[in-house]
Formats: sequence, structure tokens, C-alpha cells
Amino acid sequence: MGRRGMSAQERREYEKLQERKKQRLERQQARTMGSNPAKSTPGSSNRTAESRKVRRPDPDKRRRPEAELERRYDRDGMNREDVKRIQPKGRRKRRPERSKRNILGNILLILQLIVSVAFVGILALSNIIPLKFMVLIGVFLIILLLIGVVSQIKRRKRGTIGKVYIAVVTLIIGVASYYLGITTGALARITGGNTTVDTMVVAVRADDPAENLADAENYKFGVQYSISGDDMKETVAKINEDLGTKIDEVEYKNVNAQAKAIHDGDVDAIIYNEGYKGILEDEFDGYSDKVKIIYTHHIKTELEDLSIDVDVTEPFSVYLSGIDVYGEITQNSRSDVNIIATVNPKTRQILLVTTPRDYYVEIPEVSHGQKDKLTHAGIYGVDASIRTLSELYDVEIPFYARVNFTSLIDIVNILGGVDVDSEYEFTTSKAAGKVVDVKKGMNHFNGEEALAFSRERKHLPDGDNQRGKNQQAVLTAMIKKMVSPSMLLKANSIINSVSGNVETNMSQKQLQALIKRQLSVGGKWNIKSVAADGTGDQQACFSSGSQELYVTIPNETSVEEIQTEIDRVLNGETLEDGVMTE
Repeated sequence: MGRRGMSAQERREYEKLQERKKQRLERQQARTMGSNPAKSTPGSSNRTAESRKVRRPDPDKRRRPEAELERRYDRDGMNREDVKRIQPKGRRKRRPERSKRNILGNILLILQLIVSVAFVGILALSNIIPLKFMVLIGVFLIILLLIGVVSQIKRRKRGTIGKVYIAVVTLIIGVASYYLGITTGALARITGGNTTVDTMVVAVRADDPAENLADAENYKFGVQYSISGDDMKETVAKINEDLGTKIDEVEYKNVNAQAKAIHDGDVDAIIYNEGYKGILEDEFDGYSDKVKIIYTHHIKTELEDLSIDVDVTEPFSVYLSGIDVYGEITQNSRSDVNIIATVNPKTRQILLVTTPRDYYVEIPEVSHGQKDKLTHAGIYGVDASIRTLSELYDVEIPFYARVNFTSLIDIVNILGGVDVDSEYEFTTSKAAGKVVDVKKGMNHFNGEEALAFSRERKHLPDGDNQRGKNQQAVLTAMIKKMVSPSMLLKANSIINSVSGNVETNMSQKQLQALIKRQLSVGGKWNIKSVAADGTGDQQACFSSGSQELYVTIPNETSVEEIQTEIDRVLNGETLEDGVMTE
């Protein structure tokens, strides 16, 4: 035991022991000198020298006192018993050894390795992370694993802190893998949509005693075969099958005539496509409150896939349709929002073209040369709307995305609201869904407020035309937030929340390629919004028969200018007067 590790009390004990040692040595030396005194007689020196010369060590004699003392004392001269006596109680003499067996630690390390490999695998399957980021993520996971390994190799006692670290890291990676898998599944549900659903219904008057189809077995049914006759034939056949008898039919020219017939009592029930409900509301005030639905039949139709083999790294156009329904996204309905987004991923230019819902145009393959409102094209399917706009602007539109009111509210709320620039100060009406005081300039809206701002038209100076511009403003605000790096943290929530309320025919592979390119290249986007205009008029529409409705007659000059802007984006030119993302 060295002096440096001694306390003051131990040092005093040590000095006393040293003093006793010195005294012992002096007494021993004095006894040795006394038992063999030096002689001064002649010849004594010679005898002594001679005796010393012939003396040999006697192995049977006891050891010299000095040797005994060396044995009894350590190098500092302390007796082992004295050292033991002054050793402080409770102080450990040696560092405790760690357990040689570490089963739990090894199991946790193996789990961390498995979860890390699974995470990288799921990330690779998602195909949205660029290779350079994949490498960084892999290196980071390896570092986390090595920290866990070192914590167990260099552990003290049981290595509890290291085990807790490994468990926490494994849990975090596991949760991330779970949500990444959910996000990939949600992408699959959103993409690849090439179907539409027509909902055919049987309606009776609100005060009619019939509650189901069986109650109406002997009723007269108003039908019309002139528009979407195949859907009507299929529905009537299904009704006859369910009832086990043939219903009594009264045929009319259009759905408006059907509604009038049931209102006047000429028939007991009518069969029609629920997509016409908006038209009937326009014709008969409070129509929905005057009837009740007693039977529903869904007809699913496969659409031609126009998006096959389209390279999304090259310029393309997509039709954005906002349908005026809540719930099922595949349901055919009037399209209140009609926007063409022409995108050039190389130059990062986006042109948003809004066409008024009341634009008076032909619906190819549907209206047979007769004109109708653009919004009515949505009743006949998203493909009918695409054909109409494609012919109007002479542009190929391989992609579409359908969004209903529910999805707009959810997306905006998850984004934390959007900042929208309004050209006018106005207050939205209750018909828009929420009363909102909109100020001129920048406004911060939540989901419901953004929807009300997008739907309002009665309190706007330019009516439907200005509503289209307001919709563009909301969409621009959403895009600005979505292309920002912070969107990655909210991507999972956005995709999962809208997976049932957004549909696109873009394949999962194509959408992944777009996301991957943005993450890899980055950069700001230039977004420009334009709107077609025209003049208001009253004209007969294909979907409403001979009844004249309010329409917007297209301004051909406006249409030509939009065609030119679309061509500029497709040809790689930069748009002026656009809004740059952050």
C-alpha cells in the first residue's frame, strides 16, 4: 500500500509503525554487538579474522532478524496485520468483474440488427429515397448498431444503460418501419385508379310509405334511356331480378322530365343516376328534401389507361378534378373544379389552367355535337372531362387526379393551414360550407375555411370566373407547402388521411419517380396560374334537355393564349409572372 493512497490517519499510523521498526532494528543491532564484543589483545584481530574466514552459513540456524522483518513487512515496512487493521471498512479492494454471460444484451443486439435491415429493405421497396440518402441512412444505422455493440463489450456489471439504449433504438426503428410500410400501402391505394362508379338510385316522394324496394313492387317507375341508356338497362334488370317480377315503366326524355313527373304524381318512383342530383337541385328548389332514396345500385366501369409508359421525368399534363361530393371518390359526379396542371420536371415549371365550370362546350363521345356545361361532363366519368378539356386546349392529358371536399379539408389541416392570396375582400355564404371573412391580400385558412373560399361564387364580382382563380390560389398555396423539405415529416399523415379521398391513374411507380426526383434534385418551382374566360348566357344543355341554363360562352382569344402558355411549358421555356416556392 503506497503513501499516496493514505488518509491523514493512515499516514500517522504508518509513521508510528516506521518508528517502531527503527527501534526494533536498533535493539537488534545492540544485542548483536553485545554478544560479540571486539578484543584489543594481541592476536585477537588475527583470530577474529581467521574465525571469520572459516565460518560458513548454518542452514539450521534461524534467519537473520533483517530477513524476518523483510518477510513480515511490505515494501513500505508495514506489517500485514497492521495494514489489515487500518484498512477502512466498506472500501472494496478490487474492481468487481462483469458477468461473462450476456444473453439479454446479445438478443437485443440481434433484434436491432434485424429491425435495421428490415427498415432499409422497406425503404428500398418504397423507391422514393435517392441512393445518396439511402447510403447515409445505412451508415447512420451502422453507427447506432456499433454504439450498442461497444456498450456491451465495455459494460460494467450488467451493462444496463447499454441495454436500455439498444432497446430504445430498436423500438424507434421498428415504429419508423411500421409507418413507412403503411405509407407505401396508402400510395398503392391512391395510385393506379382506372375505374369509375355510377350510383343508380330509386327515389320516391318524401312522404311515400315505401321504405324499400319490396314496398314499391307495384309502383310506376319513371325511366329514361336517352342518356347513359346502358346503365339504366342494367339497373332495371337488377330491380326485376330482386323483385322477381317486371316493373311497370314510364319512359321520359331526360332526368328533368322524370323529376317533374314524380313531383306531379304521374309516377310513384323514378330511377336515375345520382350524379344528376345537382342538376335536379338547380331545376327544382329543395329537390333533395322532397324525395327519399329506397334503393341503390352501383355500376363499376373500367377506364382506358392513358398513363401507360408515360415518362414523368419529361413534361406532362394532369387533369385535377374537384368533385362536389363527400365520401366515395370514385363516384361519378359534377366536377366543380376543373384544372389542368402542365408540369415540366426538368425546368421546374408548373402552369395551372382553370376552366369555368359553366363553360359551354361539347362533351366528346357523349353529347353527340350538342353543347353542355363543362361541369356536367363529370357525370359521365372523369374520362369524359379529360376528353372535353383535351379537345378544348389541343393538349394530351394522360393523367388525372380526383379530389373531393373531404380530402381538401384533411390535406390543408395536416399541412397546418395554407396562406392564400385573395384578390377581393368578401364574406363567404353558408352555401359554401362555412361563413368566412376574407380580406384582400394574404389570408391564413384551415381546411374548412380553404374549402369555403374555394366554393364561394355568389359574393364575388366575377362569379364563377373568380371562383376558379380562388381555387388556383388555394392549390398554389398547397403546392408551395408540399414541395418544401418539411413536407417529408408530414408525408405519412397526408397520404394516409386522404388515401380514401384522392384517386389518380398515375401508377405507384410513376408517383414514386416524381417524389424521388424532387428529393434528389430539389430546387424551387415556378407556378403560374391562368384562367379561361367568356361571357354569360342562357342556353339549352345536353344533360338538361330543352331547359335553358346559365352558361359561359368561351372567349376564343383566351383559349388560344392558354394553348400558347401550355406549349411554352412543354417546350422547356420559363414562365413569367409566376410564384416561386420556398
